[in-house]
Amino acid sequence: MTIFGLRKLAGVSLFLILASCESTTSTATLDDLYTRVVTLPNGKKITVETMTRQAEMARGMMFRDSLSKDRGMLFIHANAATVPYFMYQVRIPLDILWLDRNKIIVEIAPDTPPCNDGRQASQCPKYGGHTMSQFVLELGAGEVKKNGLKLGDRLDY
Repeated sequence: MTIFGLRKLAGVSLFLILASCESTTSTATLDDLYTRVVTLPNGKKITVETMTRQAEMARGMMFRDSLSKDRGMLFIHANAATVPYFMYQVRIPLDILWLDRNKIIVEIAPDTPPCNDGRQASQCPKYGGHTMSQFVLELGAGEVKKNGLKLGDRLDY
């Protein structure tokens, strides 16, 4: 059999395999590729956007006018470090949680106010970054209190 014949046979075989796969009724969206579910200790599930690239992390929650109670943003740092955050150009107050590599809450900044009043980024206060962490979770302000989150709690994702 020639190389062309082998490629044709491989193509037909792949088609038959894919055609025999059962389809699902749910339809994934592009947003699904960049989200995951975080389960809080009380069982509440939060769908979070995941940020892994430096440009994504720098933009974060900037310019957003709202955040649903069941949504958040999870920043995934390549390595554990002390990483302070600030609220430059963020329009809504947030609860910010720092987690270690084991997903244990090691620091909390509840009700952090926006810094979108014309100040330069360098003039905005910094929050957290006092303890080594690998993950940072941002939720709408008040969610920490509402869900009873505290230092030492483990989140699942």
